[in-house]
Amino acid sequence: MEAREWIYPQKPTGKWHTRRAWFTVGILALLFALPFVKIDGQPVLLLNVLERKFIIFGIFIGPQDYWLFGLMMLSFMVFIVLFTTVFGRLWCGWACPQTVFMEMVFRKIEYAIEGDATRQKLLNKAPWTSDKIIKKGTKYFLFLLVSFLIANLLLSYVLGVDELSKVISEPLEDHLTLFAGIVAFTAVFYFNFAWLRDQACTVVCPYGRLQSVFIDRNTIAVAYDHERGEQRGKLHKNQERTIGDCIDCHQCVAVCPTGIDIRNGLQMECVNCTACIDACDSMMDRVGFEKGLIRYTSENAIENKTRKLITPRVIGYAAILLVLWSGLGFMVASRSDTQTSLLRAPGTQYIENPDGTISNLYTFKIFNKTNKLIKTTIKIKDQRGKLIFAGNPDLTLQPAGMSEGTVFINMPKSAITQRKTKLPLAVYQDGKELEVFETTFLGR
Repeated sequence: MEAREWIYPQKPTGKWHTRRAWFTVGILALLFALPFVKIDGQPVLLLNVLERKFIIFGIFIGPQDYWLFGLMMLSFMVFIVLFTTVFGRLWCGWACPQTVFMEMVFRKIEYAIEGDATRQKLLNKAPWTSDKIIKKGTKYFLFLLVSFLIANLLLSYVLGVDELSKVISEPLEDHLTLFAGIVAFTAVFYFNFAWLRDQACTVVCPYGRLQSVFIDRNTIAVAYDHERGEQRGKLHKNQERTIGDCIDCHQCVAVCPTGIDIRNGLQMECVNCTACIDACDSMMDRVGFEKGLIRYTSENAIENKTRKLITPRVIGYAAILLVLWSGLGFMVASRSDTQTSLLRAPGTQYIENPDGTISNLYTFKIFNKTNKLIKTTIKIKDQRGKLIFAGNPDLTLQPAGMSEGTVFINMPKSAITQRKTKLPLAVYQDGKELEVFETTFLGR
């Protein structure tokens, strides 16, 4: 097994890096603020896989609505395919949390404490002096602190900030499981950003390996213009240049956080971070050549000088996504707050009562599909029928909760004209109809 080759990218500077820095500020502000944003007292985004509760932009998805969550995930996957087909790995370079935190937070800490790439290499090779211990200790302490913040951020999306705040406000022994989760995730993130680093993108993440399936010759990506750059060669003073514009300075390689040479064409390891664009533009500016040797472009734009974003493939993906979003919107708009099942008790027959009515015995279950308390009542829409509950079932439904029990339905014999009769019922809250459903009534 070969020893790992550690990558020491040079500190990036330039127009694109500045843009990414400001974009990162916005992304981090959004990430850390979103768990505190609530709609009607509920978080706007919650991904509680432990209790099978999800809130996505205010839409609550409980255990009864997994089909809705599945449709959302399918729509999200199609969107990723469409986005990647048009813009390549723009997500990876600009908005992926791995890239945002690694390149714009952890590496910034590293540059501030240990210096640029050359100084980092020298420091790692140097013997353990007090200066090295202080620098390494400070860096890794800050890495641990940021990892702790990220762990809390992740759990705030999984459990909610209210649940997470209990670790601070209440005795620790009452929340040992939650505290253990924070410690475990802190360790995972520390391992990721202190040791795994670029390998999270080049080895662990499958997205790079899938890009060859998603993209085509019209996809926008960070690319080297080989038509203009080749043949490469060093620049010599007072000598007419008859070869390409690439002066073979290797600055694009030196700044790459995954250690690739962008001039070798599309590669799985490239995350489209734009560092090579800034490095190349800087060198082109110094030697008086036109910028843009490395830029956002497509293969067809380089080779055939044609730009075409809207292709039949893009139209096809967009059409599928539109159908999915339309279906998803309709289902969200038409779904009810409750889901009720009313089934005849197994093995029972109808009962003829002395007062001229017929009774059927049923078992019922009412599921609350919201994250709010609901006080429900069940009524037969046929006014001639009557519900008689066995005992006093509590029809107050806790958030994402359930109530169940047994009930008799009495109907006049005169209303029963066939052996099986469909009876419509409804669930109400404060006089508002939440759901209409049917059951089968046996008689005659």
